[in-house]
Amino acid sequence: MATILITTTDLEQAVRLRAAFDPDDRVELVTSAQDARSGLSASPDGDVALILTGSTGDPLAQDVIAALAEDHAPLATVAVLGEGQAVPDGLSAGLGLDEYFVQPVDADEVAFGVRRLIAHKQLQNELGIAGKAEAIQEVIERIAQIAPVGSTVLITGESGTGKELVARGLQKLSPRRGKPFIAVNIGALPETLLESELFGHEKGAFTGASSLRKGMFELAKGGTIFLDEVAEMPLSAQTRLLRVLEEREFMRVGGSESIQIDVRVIAATNRDLRRAVELNEFRRDLYYRLNVLNIHMPALRERREDVPLLVHEFIRGFSRDHDKQFRGIAPEAMRILQDYDWPGNVRELRNLVESMVVLAPGSVIGPEDIPPEVLKPTGRALVPSPVGAPSPGTEGRTAAPPIREMEFIFRTLVELKLDVEDLRRAFEVYKRRHPELVRPWPAGIPAVQVGAESDSAQRPREVIPTPGQPARTAQAAGSEPAEEETVIRFWPGETLQELERAAIVATLKEVGGNRRLASDKLGIGERTLYRKLKEYSIDT
Repeated sequence: MATILITTTDLEQAVRLRAAFDPDDRVELVTSAQDARSGLSASPDGDVALILTGSTGDPLAQDVIAALAEDHAPLATVAVLGEGQAVPDGLSAGLGLDEYFVQPVDADEVAFGVRRLIAHKQLQNELGIAGKAEAIQEVIERIAQIAPVGSTVLITGESGTGKELVARGLQKLSPRRGKPFIAVNIGALPETLLESELFGHEKGAFTGASSLRKGMFELAKGGTIFLDEVAEMPLSAQTRLLRVLEEREFMRVGGSESIQIDVRVIAATNRDLRRAVELNEFRRDLYYRLNVLNIHMPALRERREDVPLLVHEFIRGFSRDHDKQFRGIAPEAMRILQDYDWPGNVRELRNLVESMVVLAPGSVIGPEDIPPEVLKPTGRALVPSPVGAPSPGTEGRTAAPPIREMEFIFRTLVELKLDVEDLRRAFEVYKRRHPELVRPWPAGIPAVQVGAESDSAQRPREVIPTPGQPARTAQAAGSEPAEEETVIRFWPGETLQELERAAIVATLKEVGGNRRLASDKLGIGERTLYRKLKEYSIDT
């Protein structure tokens, strides 16, 4: 049974709305903040909706909003605005407006919208994913949409965004509810033990295997297995996982009999798997097998409007856990938290709130209770000073080296070097796959060697000119002059996808549009060529 609280700012409208709800619903007309608090306390299950009639700037509406915000109640909030009234952006910190209607409006339509919101709140509470931002609402809707099916799911997003909550939510709403849910952190398992942990081992399979051991897949029989940090899986284990996903069977390490499994696989990663595939760090076929259905968890900085709601939720929970009375958080402190970028996302926010609840001396968290790294996120550690610059108050003396600034510069240079190395390896792979591609260089721009020369002595190849030298064609001795070949220009800043598209177009032009010959020359399958023609919108 749901509880619906209706303010009486517009009494006539409030009476019509009360009559539109089912007799099983508990509908109360609210004339004061005390009435709202009483109605809220009478519904401990949390299925509560608040309907504001008339102007949201009315004293009664403001008092009710303030009272419920002070209690930090998670409830559905709807406004029925007067004709021509402006739509508010929000009602208060931590208590946003879920939906609004503008008069004239049908009371049954408002009642239907409120019931839908209550059902959505029930689903959100069951999943344990808090937030009113559009991005998080899309995630919840997607969970409800794909949970009933048994397809593999790939959850992406930064660390700390709640990917395991999504996986557990998929389990709760699926037909496998009540069956085992096995969570495996791939990054925490040593490579030598990973296959044994996932698939189990027979007695005597290796030194120390004194008895038969069931693996995670076997333990998850009939339920769900959650592979967190799947991008950290070594290539050897990726091959076995691919077979499990395709054949739905596996053998224990050291075993000789296949074991059939009925398990749903949900994988998660905070890395860009597409880039890992391009760098040959992750199997392409496994990526496509995992990415049947995809859910992306947004970073907290992408939904800052949810910070107040999460803060109030965490304060309420930690106050109960640590037996401390807290009235909330000061508005100045809340603004600081909303302005922070939260690189650790919801996990960082949760840990910060717990530390403030434990350590704050008063009953209200203020700016003085916020740690310096959050209070001043653009401190000296992130903005290096000139090397050797004197510190304040040390003029005339030899200043000590700015260690924190130098550490920041060093880390930045190391990360930049790693990025450049990744790009270089990806480009080397591309050059090896397409040795036949030849690129002239625009006059006046220093030449850069972008492709390895062909090993074939019979094939003419274009030589990249250096400034002041004309382009020329190298040709095997004694061979007839070859026809002029199609040349592909490479411009600094072009992506590998753009180069690949240019190579396909040039090859098709050279073979007169014959796709079979083009696929042979490009060294790819004909079906792969068809897919890339569609992907790059190439007309033949």
